[in-house]
Amino acid sequence: MYNKLFTSIFTVLTIAILVFLAIYRFRHKNFKNKLNEISQKQSKGKLKIITTTGMIKDAIKNIADDYVIVEALMGPGVDPHSYKAKPNDLNSLKAADLIFYNGLHLEGKISDLLENYNKIKPTIKVCDALEYSDIIRDKEFSEGVDPHIWFDVNLWKKCVRYISTILQNKIPKHAETIKLNTDLYLKKLDSLHNFIMSSFNEISQEQRVLITAHDAFGYFGRAYNLEVKGLQGISTAAEYGLKDVSDLIQFIIQRKIKAIFIETSVPEKPIRAVIEGCKNNNHEVILGGPIYSDAMGPQNSKDGTYIGMLEANVNTIVRGLKLGSK
Repeated sequence: MYNKLFTSIFTVLTIAILVFLAIYRFRHKNFKNKLNEISQKQSKGKLKIITTTGMIKDAIKNIADDYVIVEALMGPGVDPHSYKAKPNDLNSLKAADLIFYNGLHLEGKISDLLENYNKIKPTIKVCDALEYSDIIRDKEFSEGVDPHIWFDVNLWKKCVRYISTILQNKIPKHAETIKLNTDLYLKKLDSLHNFIMSSFNEISQEQRVLITAHDAFGYFGRAYNLEVKGLQGISTAAEYGLKDVSDLIQFIIQRKIKAIFIETSVPEKPIRAVIEGCKNNNHEVILGGPIYSDAMGPQNSKDGTYIGMLEANVNTIVRGLKLGSK
């Protein structure tokens, strides 16, 4: 008798659970469908834009966020020099109305792919905003040019204006608003530039030496009067050897440098080898950082914006150099 009662209760509970799950799935599916419908309505008619780096995406969001859908192929912590296109990237590029990329060989492994897309749809090099004299050139660079143009805020302002002009032409009915947004954003960039200048003025000139994993900060040094030196070359794809490590150790010791910095998108091991080498030569070095070089911080965070990224870098560098000077 008890077995029959238990079986009956178990059967009823099982049926109740199955009915509940069926209702939940039905409602969940309907909810997802409604969300998709809302998303499609909101995105209908908007220009679909794909960028390579987060810095370019951030500029577009600041000046035309209400009128475009913009996505970056390369997220936080991604090294563009060695980036390889994924199958989803190809789908995104095909679906895009407009493609923006840095140029100057930053996107090393996919540069040819992006060049080819220009035959199909508008594919814009942000570096085309700059003049010949703006670009850092050196025959020792593998490609002859330094692509890290965003580290000079005044150069980046030229790129923002260039992007804005293209978007105004592409979305003429919203051109006036895009122009107003651009003007507001440029004022914020002016404030950023002034913040960087005043921050480094707190450090004596002899202490203004920024040593990192690779030569990403040439424009930064030129714009804000810092001496910069990287273990690797302009591209992280460049090889470095024991002599490079040894030369950097000797440079640090001779200049009595007390702080060097790791980068978020570059492995730490080479810089740690330099620190260990300095220690073996009775010279203590502080490990500063990490600082952002070829990629911004986490999405939906302050460091995940261009302005936030540079502010974070400056605060970290100033703090490290001050500690190192004591």
